Amino acid sequence: MSAYLVAGLASFVFVFLKALQQLNVVHGNRWWVLPTSFAMATCEVAVVANMAKFGWGWIIIPVGLGGGLGCLVAMEFHRRIR
Repeated sequence: MSAYLVAGLASFVFVFLKALQQLNVVHGNRWWVLPTSFAMATCEVAVVANMAKFGWGWIIIPVGLGGGLGCLVAMEFHRRIR
């Protein structure tokens, strides 16, 4: 799989989880905090490892795009499950 695709997907999932974590905190969903934190750590390590392996440069585009889309999807997901 392309390094750009992996970085973009990992960023999407990481920011999705980060936004979901914040919404869980705001709404007092304590049972989801620890599992979400471990999933966030996994994605963050994947993004950082990918950037360490392949360097900076154009990889910021899929990482930024994945992050922004992940946040928007998390907001809609949380709205629907509440």
